[in-house]
Amino acid sequence: MSEFEIHRATKRRAKLRLGMSGPAGSGKTYSALLIASGLGGRVGMIDTEHGSGDLYADLLPEGYDVLRLAPPFTPGRYIEAIRAMEQAGVTTIIIDSLTHAWSGEGGSLDRQGKIADRSGNSWQAWRQVTPEHNALVEALLQSRCHIIATMRAKTEYVQEKDERTGKQTVRKIGLAPIMRDGIDYEFTIFMELDVQHNAYVGKDRTRLFDGQIIRPDAEVGRRLLTWLQAGEEEPAAAPPALSEQQKKELANSISSAHDLDELYHVFAAAYRTANAVPDTAALAELTRVKDERKAALESAEDLIYGAHA
Repeated sequence: MSEFEIHRATKRRAKLRLGMSGPAGSGKTYSALLIASGLGGRVGMIDTEHGSGDLYADLLPEGYDVLRLAPPFTPGRYIEAIRAMEQAGVTTIIIDSLTHAWSGEGGSLDRQGKIADRSGNSWQAWRQVTPEHNALVEALLQSRCHIIATMRAKTEYVQEKDERTGKQTVRKIGLAPIMRDGIDYEFTIFMELDVQHNAYVGKDRTRLFDGQIIRPDAEVGRRLLTWLQAGEEEPAAAPPALSEQQKKELANSISSAHDLDELYHVFAAAYRTANAVPDTAALAELTRVKDERKAALESAEDLIYGAHA
């Protein structure tokens, strides 16, 4: 019997996964709230932007809830915030902004730098940080809520050869989200906002706005909701759990710790990731791996100190 399942392609009901990036003043928060209002239901915002989530309290007639997320902006804490919103009964979660999970205090870049400084191995540091980032992406994709994630944008340049002079020149090619490369591929629809508050839709699996320049508003949310609700019901979901690949990556990061201090930090991050799902089986397995690595490191220290006694 084949291990592969083949089925007829079927349009199923889905939850929105919307990403939007833009520079300061482009209206990311405002646009996200308007689209969320069109989706209907209870709206909640995870605010990492120093209280900016409360500035638009009068924008939606039905109001919205705010969860202020303070540093450290670890992927694990983002996952916990998403779970808290789900448990509170929110139907649309706005993450404003996702950028801090990458470049903020305690974010992936910050963690990678600190681990590399301790170990002297940048590649090994990424092996520990990447599973945490991947777990956050999975939390976004698997949430039972609609997700709207805003990201700050930076000017992106490319270096190329001038055919006339033969010299290398630098050319501005536009704006890119401040997040790990390829994050836009994870979303159903991705918008790039400009300072005039217009949004260019560069990716759109719904095909409603693909390639268009639009003004985000509640009507955009209503049109997206109609598309999302068309189709068959999704089969009953299995209990939440980390994927086998995620568990393997987290376990490898723990077993690769070079000393007890690094082990503490790596296990703490892995524990928060698994606990936020929550996946009790994964927690037990990660704890076992941690205990084994701790025993090995302590044994190595005893040998070193014993040799110098």
